[in-house]
Amino acid sequence: MIWLLPLILIGGLFFPLLGYLVLLMMVFFLILSYFKGRFWCSHLCPRGAFLDLVLSKLSLRKKIPKLFLSEKFKWFFFAAFMIFFIMQLLISPKTLFAIGFVFVRMCLITTIIAVFLGIPIQTRAWCSICPMGTLQGKISTLKKNRSR
Repeated sequence: MIWLLPLILIGGLFFPLLGYLVLLMMVFFLILSYFKGRFWCSHLCPRGAFLDLVLSKLSLRKKIPKLFLSEKFKWFFFAAFMIFFIMQLLISPKTLFAIGFVFVRMCLITTIIAVFLGIPIQTRAWCSICPMGTLQGKISTLKKNRSR
């Protein structure tokens, strides 16, 4: 699935409707997470594949900071990310292209963050604070708690 990342990041700059692929993937992996936990993260995530195949050659492979592993920090980052995302939606023109570009932009920003964290720290340092991974983890616990 690594091919999806450049398609969205590069193609989305010229054809913003590709941003809706991000929305479709988000819906798919959030549903999948109820049944399979963070399966998306470890097996299907295009950014994760990029980090594993490309960034791993540049990474210093240091230990992920404890702060990144803190549940409070993950949820704080999730909330900040969601506020930023919602603000982007609110201030953008209400056209299909503009809204699609919001998804492209968010994918681009998170990929840049992933690279900036992955080189000096660890290849998948981003994954420890990824808002969608945090949400997937929470959704998967809902099923576990429901089956008790």
